[in-house]
Amino acid sequence: MRFRLRFLAYPPLVLSVLFLTASGKELRTPLGSDPVMHAARVPLVPGDQARQTIGRLRYLGGVRLTSPDLGFSGYSALSVVDDQFTLLSDRGNLVRFRMGADWRPFDIRFADLPGGPGSSAYKGDRDSESLAHDPNTGTFWVGFESHNAIFRFDRDFHATRGEAYPRAMKHWPQNGGPESMVRLADGRFLVIGETARPRGGKVDQREILVFPGDPTIGDPQPIHLAYVPPDGYDPSDAALLPDGRLLVLVRRFAVRTLFTVKIELVDIRGVKPGQVLHGTELADFSPPFQHDNFEGLAVQREGESLVLWMISDDNEQWWEQTLLLKFRLDL
Repeated sequence: MRFRLRFLAYPPLVLSVLFLTASGKELRTPLGSDPVMHAARVPLVPGDQARQTIGRLRYLGGVRLTSPDLGFSGYSALSVVDDQFTLLSDRGNLVRFRMGADWRPFDIRFADLPGGPGSSAYKGDRDSESLAHDPNTGTFWVGFESHNAIFRFDRDFHATRGEAYPRAMKHWPQNGGPESMVRLADGRFLVIGETARPRGGKVDQREILVFPGDPTIGDPQPIHLAYVPPDGYDPSDAALLPDGRLLVLVRRFAVRTLFTVKIELVDIRGVKPGQVLHGTELADFSPPFQHDNFEGLAVQREGESLVLWMISDDNEQWWEQTLLLKFRLDL
């Protein structure tokens, strides 16, 4: 979901720009051809270097990412494979880099998504919010919120290989659609609507679709589930654990604390159509912990450890940050 917070009175010219933004016709800012990115280490708790745990997570380190490039912002999805990172923004911009134990990014590459709904000129047509990956083929799938679409890309994001506008997602809100997408180990796909509710479901439920295969091939019909996030929170991403359970990142905005997130453990093993799922809280990123607008989640193994990565979306606001944090998960 794209948040736009405006607090000032605007002249007519600026109001016309805001109208274009609301109508989905805001021009997107692509990344430039010079891939410059800086990383500065950050603590788990600002001003307190000693705090290293939060719930069931142990902090392994993190960085604030910055760049002089005007298109560097808005990262809503994350993929981590070994030391290769892929950041995807809600304007269709890609940042790919490698990073080792020294937390210094290298082999940095900036790129555009090679395809998507509508026109690449407009941000609303490249509102890419979720990312799934097949580790065997390297294929990526991207969920586009404004059009409630899913596109498939090759491993290097050089070409579009498939696309779909699933019928089951047509009633989802334009600004509350496929914010979370996961490819399950058996080849099924799970998509969570950020604010989309099941037809006839309760107001506190969010709809989950589980496609029997690649949603961009043929017209696979999903089963419908429901997920109940914590009160006041909406799901912003999900990641699959090796045992088949799901980590769900949920987010809330409030004037006093701005953005806060929680991570929940949701057991999706053996689910039945129509089942309503609840999660178990693993961590609460309320103050004093880092509590920016986290929208991306990724899980990987490092030796015997299970490692969790998180990325925040700065919403193109000066008072927010692009934070990339790393934790060891203790289950």
